[in-house]
Amino acid sequence: MALYSEKVMDHFLNPRNVGTIPDADGVGEVGNAKCGDIMKMYLKIDNDTIQDVKFETFGCASAIASSSMATELIKGQPVEEAKKLTNKAVAEALDGLPDYKMHCSVLAQEAIEKALENYYSKKEKKDE
Repeated sequence: MALYSEKVMDHFLNPRNVGTIPDADGVGEVGNAKCGDIMKMYLKIDNDTIQDVKFETFGCASAIASSSMATELIKGQPVEEAKKLTNKAVAEALDGLPDYKMHCSVLAQEAIEKALENYYSKKEKKDE
């Protein structure tokens, strides 16, 4: 059996939404010192909908694939839906990850959560 599914390999070799959004409404960065994976997510939000999302990831194939898939799952979604994204949903969309690589999908979920937290804190300051 192959270590990674075809979807994992596709998102690793052809990642979607790579890059930065210079005027991002929310930015979240997370890292796992134990494995060395670092993810940064950028969100562009308009009318409470994620219009654009980009990522930069330094890490293994699972980390890059998880970042790529997570961005695909939330792009165009209402913020409220994006908040519900779980690491399990990311892993399932990739047709699974090896157990010892599930932390990569957790990092993708956490990067989105951090970016949304950043968005809400900026929005709060703007509303004051």
